[in-house]
Amino acid sequence: MSRVDVAVVGGGPAGLAAAMEVAARGLSVRVFEKQSGIPDKACGEGLMPEGRRWLDAHGVTPLLDPAWTSPFLGIRYLQEDGACAEARFANGIGLGIRRIALVEALEQAAREAGVRIDHGASARFVSQDARRVLLDVDGVLIEAGLVIAADGLASTMRRAVGLELQPAVVRRFGQRCHFRGMPESQFVEVHWADGVEAYVTPTGPGQCGVAFLWESKRDEPARFEQLLAKFPRLQEQVNHAEPISEVRGAGPLSRRVSSCVAGRVVLIGDAAGYVDAITGEGLSLSFGCATALGPVLVDAVNGDAAVLARYAREHARLFRKYALYADALVWLSRHPPWRRRTFSLLKRAPWIFEQALALVG
Repeated sequence: MSRVDVAVVGGGPAGLAAAMEVAARGLSVRVFEKQSGIPDKACGEGLMPEGRRWLDAHGVTPLLDPAWTSPFLGIRYLQEDGACAEARFANGIGLGIRRIALVEALEQAAREAGVRIDHGASARFVSQDARRVLLDVDGVLIEAGLVIAADGLASTMRRAVGLELQPAVVRRFGQRCHFRGMPESQFVEVHWADGVEAYVTPTGPGQCGVAFLWESKRDEPARFEQLLAKFPRLQEQVNHAEPISEVRGAGPLSRRVSSCVAGRVVLIGDAAGYVDAITGEGLSLSFGCATALGPVLVDAVNGDAAVLARYAREHARLFRKYALYADALVWLSRHPPWRRRTFSLLKRAPWIFEQALALVG
């Protein structure tokens, strides 16, 4: 059996951000990532200004490959008839970035900070008591003073410690693919149609990601081409572009938890609850929660797990802000007449849109 102050289960952005906060406080930390290489998944890949500031503050920005990044100034909504409402960020600039490029930079920053990252390592919860948590990592017992579960939407750690609640009956799903040669934009563009939205995010010079979100009562996957056909203008652009990645899917998206803390196990990122990708705030929320976890880490590892209640309260505050905006947009997606009226108002009064962006950006 080996011992570590903090074990992080999951090597995506949330797990690596949390590990960096641990290392910054002089604690030993290991990240266990079940995939053998850089983990990739379907996501919008648009980082809001708040998330970009976290990268700047933690020295990650200089490590990003400029071939896989592109700044953007705000969000543009486009209706079926071509009507457009847009708003610029009032508090900075967003960053479109390929997820694998982001994780590569975060891994480099984490390793430089002293974080040990184990790829191809599957961690399973065994037990916990007042002093420690035991994990089984591919047959080897690991003892940790604290475990941070950052293993995503379908978190096995969340279920193992009894924090998962029943998911929604009507579920949302996502898909994305990348293309080279589409028109470049300084905005993330959100195209709306009945029952589905399309997100076009710049992810580097001359390239972008196209992602779809839709709702279904069944788990049968929709085909990328079927979803694209609902957006004739976008379909014409895609037809003249070159695909540069495979189609990846995710879902169901909505995940509910009873708490983000169970004894000495702490949830972060998508594992800690998720409403929808519709706001693009998932990465920024993860980084904000990692920052909120930092101040209580030393006391928690040294025996006072009760201090994790402070993290739980701050997580609830950050999550509430995100959930309010996400729930509102999902409701609009389900009620097209109201969605059209709302975006017509935003077009006439862009300051309302800008204030809404400021709340989540």
